[in-house]
Amino acid sequence: MCGRFAITLPPDAMAQMFEAAPSNDLPDVPNYNVCPTDRVHAVLVEAGARRLQGLRWGFLPQWYDTPGDGPLLINARADTIADKPAFRQAVRQRRCLIPASGFYEWTKNEEGRRLPWFIHRSDGAPLVFAGIWQDWGADGLRTCAIVTTAAQGAMTQIHSRVPVVLDPADHALWLGEAGHGAARLMRAVEDGVLTAYRVDPKVNSNRAEGPELIEPV
Repeated sequence: MCGRFAITLPPDAMAQMFEAAPSNDLPDVPNYNVCPTDRVHAVLVEAGARRLQGLRWGFLPQWYDTPGDGPLLINARADTIADKPAFRQAVRQRRCLIPASGFYEWTKNEEGRRLPWFIHRSDGAPLVFAGIWQDWGADGLRTCAIVTTAAQGAMTQIHSRVPVVLDPADHALWLGEAGHGAARLMRAVEDGVLTAYRVDPKVNSNRAEGPELIEPV
């Protein structure tokens, strides 16, 4: 599961990191509380070139007449993505990279209180989620979902699922630039690649903002 994340990289740094041409309407950064239906940064390939664009987080299948016609599809499960009618064409033809500084997950204490965690790469590098995208509606609203898989190792103590995190060497394969075989990338990273620490419960609100949201407590 991935239902909230943070992005602090400037657009020019993202464009340089991915060797992608940035669009003129990218979402504002930093954003320490990216929520479903927000616009997120994503790298995709069009006309043979990488482009950094802003996509709505919440994948909309073509058969939705309005954005609220069905469930909000912010995640796509790696184990069923190739079979689900909503996702199967996108995972074959429209894959993207979604950068993040880290993401949030929650556990519960004995009283049932939700305890937030911030999860990031142990080496301090940016996270890059595997994503899929889709144009929806007459105006071509560009939407996306983050691919998730079963958690491994220490991450299972926080949640049973994690986003698929891609290494730089695998970006071209996921984007379709390096031929076929992207399916093998839809797995959890090795134990130790990700680390987590507790953060303030104020992030439980989707209206919370500010750098203090990712400060350890």
